[in-house]
Amino acid sequence: MRIHLTSVFVDDQDKALRFYTEVLGFVKKTEVPLGADRWLTVVSPEDPDGTELLLEPSGHPAVKPYRDALAKDGIPATAFAVDDVRAEYDRLRGLGVRFTQEPREMGPVTTAVLDDTCGNLIQIVHKA
Repeated sequence: MRIHLTSVFVDDQDKALRFYTEVLGFVKKTEVPLGADRWLTVVSPEDPDGTELLLEPSGHPAVKPYRDALAKDGIPATAFAVDDVRAEYDRLRGLGVRFTQEPREMGPVTTAVLDDTCGNLIQIVHKA
């Protein structure tokens, strides 16, 4: 068994697609119209057949209190592996990305947390 799909709730799928592709560097994998919304996924260009990230519309009433509670407590919705947290932090800051946690060594990992502009905190992580 392996993870095939995971998701983040987003306020605006178009804005999320731009952020996740143009800023973070993922590529669009699937886009299927479903009425007002879409089944919209992105993948890592390094693993185009790997785990897909669904940019899930946040319209369900349970989403807002859930995301608000996570953000208030500084809890990331998900984490992405990078080769070098400090280098990625610098690259993303240069693109105007806002971080809620600067790079921090935490035992065998280095992490940083960014705001995806779509309602989520996202952790980037590198394991030493």
